[in-house]
Amino acid sequence: MITEFTPVFSFLGGILIGVSALLLMLSAGRIAGVSGILGGLFGFRFADAWWRIAFLAGLILSPYLFRKLTGIIPEFAVTSNVELLVVGGLLVGFGVTIGSGCTSGHGVCGVARLSKRSIVATILFMVSAIVTVFILRHVV
Repeated sequence: MITEFTPVFSFLGGILIGVSALLLMLSAGRIAGVSGILGGLFGFRFADAWWRIAFLAGLILSPYLFRKLTGIIPEFAVTSNVELLVVGGLLVGFGVTIGSGCTSGHGVCGVARLSKRSIVATILFMVSAIVTVFILRHVV
């Protein structure tokens, strides 16, 4: 599990996220919200499927590219508890639905556009994350 502070990689990653959001807005006129991009593939709008597939492929392939460029293999841990994974997935889906978007859409693109709804959503995401980490590390 990643717990060490990596300011250089964090900074570079943030820049890459911002650049990808900007390029998507400039090239396709779309907001880089991952849930919306993925959800759009399940519709019947095949005309815009190319950029959705390219964006998602970039998300999947970027760790491999990172490893090739740096020789570093980022560590991460995923539970083997299937029930926990299902509940987590359902909670994320529920949150995306009631929040009208995901953390990437609200946090990166919405805040950059000074959307009040996105700013409130991002604050709520951060508070939820802080509370969750506190409970998991200090209570449970």
